[in-house]
Amino acid sequence: MNTIAYTEDHTTGRALVSSDDVNGTAVYGRDGTQIGSIDHLMIDKISGKVAYAVMGFGGFLGLGEEHRPVPWNKLTYDPGKGGFVTDLTEAEVKGAPARHDSWYADDDWERRTHAHYRVPHYWI
Repeated sequence: MNTIAYTEDHTTGRALVSSDDVNGTAVYGRDGTQIGSIDHLMIDKISGKVAYAVMGFGGFLGLGEEHRPVPWNKLTYDPGKGGFVTDLTEAEVKGAPARHDSWYADDDWERRTHAHYRVPHYWI
């Protein structure tokens, strides 16, 4: 499990983290069960907002692992766990609209995905 190293800016009180440190961080369900880990982030180039955390789950030793984008606002960092917590289950993530090669440029896929997760679009 990857542990995120935060740097606190004492002038603003903000906690910053390198995207390198987010990759590999565990994602837990509300019941404390690890449902996956973050493979990488997708960032909106214009707004600078993190749009999705692409989660890896399933498989064994990296073989057969699935990757699914999850809206960033479905994750909350829990310092006690050293990972992210979500109200999603692995089944909900697996049931999300399937991604294809250009999923990140497909407005219809993004709308269906946000509707599936019941969250507002990141661009609002």
